[in-house]
Amino acid sequence: MSRPHEAYASAAKIAPTDPRELEASVLLKAASQLQQIRDNWEGTPGKVLYDALVYNRKLWTIFATSVTEEESQLPRETRQNIANLALFIFKHTLAIQTEPVPESLDTLININRQIAAGLLQKG
Repeated sequence: MSRPHEAYASAAKIAPTDPRELEASVLLKAASQLQQIRDNWEGTPGKVLYDALVYNRKLWTIFATSVTEEESQLPRETRQNIANLALFIFKHTLAIQTEPVPESLDTLININRQIAAGLLQKG
C-alpha cells in the first residue's frame, strides 16, 4: 500500500498546474459528461442528467464568483462577459431541468468546449 504523500505526489504529476489548464480540464470534463448523456439519452436515468447539470452549474458558479471578486486580475469587460455567460448558463440549465430534451444539452456542451479551447490557447 502506498503512503499518502506518495499518492499525493502521483496525483500532482497528473493534475494540471496551470490555472488555465485546470479550468479547461474541468470544463472539458463537464462537456464530456453532458455529451455522453446526449449520446445515450434514452438509456440515461434522470439522476445522471441532474448530477451532470449540477456539476456544470457548480463550475460556472465558481467562475462567476471569482470574476466578481475585487482581486480578479481580468479586465473589466472580460469579467462582465464571464458573469453574463454564467447567468445564461444558469437560466439554460433551469430550462433543461424543466423540460429535458437531448438537443438542449448542445448549448452547454459547445460553450464549455469553446471556453476550454480559448483557455488552452498559448500566447
